[in-house]
Amino acid sequence: MTKRDYYEVLGVERNAGADAVKKAYRKKAYEFHPDRNSHDPQAEEKFKEASEAYEVLRDPEKRSLYDRYGHEGLRQTGFGGFSNFDDIFSSFGDIFDDFFGFGGRGGRAGQAMRGSDLRYDMEIDFLQAAHGVEKQIEIEKDVVCPSCEGSRSEPGHSAQTCPMCRGAGKVTRSQGFFSISTACPQCHGEGTRISHPCKKCKGTGVTQERKRLNVKAPAGVDTGSRLRLRGEGEPGRHGGPAGDLYIVIFVKESQVFKRHGDDVVVTVPITFSQAALGADLKIPSLEGETDLALPAGAQSDTLHRITGMGFPRLGGYGKGDLIAHIVVKTPQKLTREQEKLLRELAELEGASVRPHYKGLFEKFIG
Repeated sequence: MTKRDYYEVLGVERNAGADAVKKAYRKKAYEFHPDRNSHDPQAEEKFKEASEAYEVLRDPEKRSLYDRYGHEGLRQTGFGGFSNFDDIFSSFGDIFDDFFGFGGRGGRAGQAMRGSDLRYDMEIDFLQAAHGVEKQIEIEKDVVCPSCEGSRSEPGHSAQTCPMCRGAGKVTRSQGFFSISTACPQCHGEGTRISHPCKKCKGTGVTQERKRLNVKAPAGVDTGSRLRLRGEGEPGRHGGPAGDLYIVIFVKESQVFKRHGDDVVVTVPITFSQAALGADLKIPSLEGETDLALPAGAQSDTLHRITGMGFPRLGGYGKGDLIAHIVVKTPQKLTREQEKLLRELAELEGASVRPHYKGLFEKFIG
C-alpha cells in the first residue's frame, strides 16, 4: 500500500520546527483519537497514520533519513510504523496525558508502559559492509529482576494501594473554578506503595546484566544504517513490552576503495605506454581481482565502468557498479634507455622538450 507523505499527513511544511510538528500532531490526534471515534474505522486509520508521521518527524535521525530517502529509507532501518493503538500509546509514554489530560486509553495509574530504546554503535570493515557480516556484541542493560519478577516487592509480599491517592496516582486540588491534577507526592504517580522492597533489586524491579547478542548486518549497509532488534531494549513497566535495541553501523574507510552510493571507485595507476597502446589489466574489486580491458589512447582521469560489481542494493535488487578511475603516472626517474626512447618519440612528434644535460661523469668520458 502506498503511504502518504508524512508532512502532508500532519499538514506542515518540510522546514517545520519541532514545536510546529507537535502542535499539528496534537490537532490530528485529538480529532481522530479512538476514544472519541469508537465507531469510525477510518478515524482509527487516520490516527495511526498521524501517529506514524509524528514518530518520524519528531525524531531528528528518522526525519533526516526520511528527507533523504523517503519511506524506503525508513524500511531499511526496520521501522514499519505502528501495528496497534497500544503500541502507539506505549511509544509516546505520557504524551497524551500532556496533550489532552487523559492517558493512552484511560490514563490509569500503574498502566503498562513500554521500555526505553537502546543504541549500540557497531563498527565494521569496508568489505564486511559489502558482503554482510554477523558479529557478536555485548551490552549492559537493565533486565526484569529475577527475584521479584519486576514487582519490586520481596517475594511473599505485594504492593499496597497508596492511601493518599487511593490508587489513582493523582491528587486533585481545587483553585476557584479550576481543578488541577498532579502526580501523587507519596507514590509518585504509581498508585501503589512498596512496603517490603525486593532486596536483590532494592525495589526498582530491574537488575543489570551483560548480554551477548548476535547481530547480522546485511550486505550493502553503509555508515548510518540502523538495525533494529525488537525487545532487546530496557524492560517495560507494569507488564509493558520491552523497548528495542538499535544498532547504528559505522563502516571503516578502505585504503583501496571509495564508495559512492552503491557504486565503488578504485584508482588504477597506469604507465604512459599502457595509456597509449592499451592494456589488459588486473584491478582490485570487492570480489578479488577482476579484468579490465583498457583501450588504446586512454586518458588520465577517465572512468571505466564495470556493471554489477558494486555494493548490493539494500531493499532492492542487483548491485551497483565498479568504477575504475584511470590515472596516468609520469615517471620521475628515467633510465638512459627510457630517456632515449622518449626523446626519439618526441622527435617523431615534433614536440619541443628540454635538452639532455650531461652529468660530470658523462662529460669526463666523452
